[in-house]
Amino acid sequence: MNTRRNKTERELNMPAAAAVAHRNDADDRRGVIINLRASANLRDLIDRAAALLGQNRTEFMLDSARLRAEDVLLDQRLFFLNETQYQEFLDLLDAPPKPSEELRRLLTKKAPWEK
Repeated sequence: MNTRRNKTERELNMPAAAAVAHRNDADDRRGVIINLRASANLRDLIDRAAALLGQNRTEFMLDSARLRAEDVLLDQRLFFLNETQYQEFLDLLDAPPKPSEELRRLLTKKAPWEK
């Protein structure tokens, strides 16, 4: 089990908790129960928003929580790389791609708020 977990973490370049959560979602389609307590006002607000999107409360809450979790993980400034990955990262930083004509045009255009 530990070997599989470590392999999954390395493959995904994620912290242990994220790698385990990712694997469990794929393995267990039915899912696990998560209990929450909320005020009636908050529940009603969530229900109204979910209805606007054509979702039920569970779908809405899980989708919202997943999006927030992804944002939090993607905003991390600390990430772990093995030696090979670290060297590849440094090589990319040392040799950035040459700007394309499209990029040159974009950078020479005035910003919309400057017009």
